[in-house]
Amino acid sequence: MYIIKVKGKAKIPDYIQLRDENFVLIAYFRADRPLKEKDMIKYGLEGKETALEKLILDLPFGKLQKLEL
Repeated sequence: MYIIKVKGKAKIPDYIQLRDENFVLIAYFRADRPLKEKDMIKYGLEGKETALEKLILDLPFGKLQKLEL
């Protein structure tokens, strides 16, 4: 799975994209709002909420990187 942080403009907030190994978009959510618990389970990220939040804060805009938590 891959993650990228997209910079918002004006009133549009920053967003996070999660993409699979074929770079197909599987999740799209606001950077300031975490994924819901059911979505964390759906993408196999349950129990990694704090690590994901820290990664999102440190993630540079526009740089696609492999999601390794």
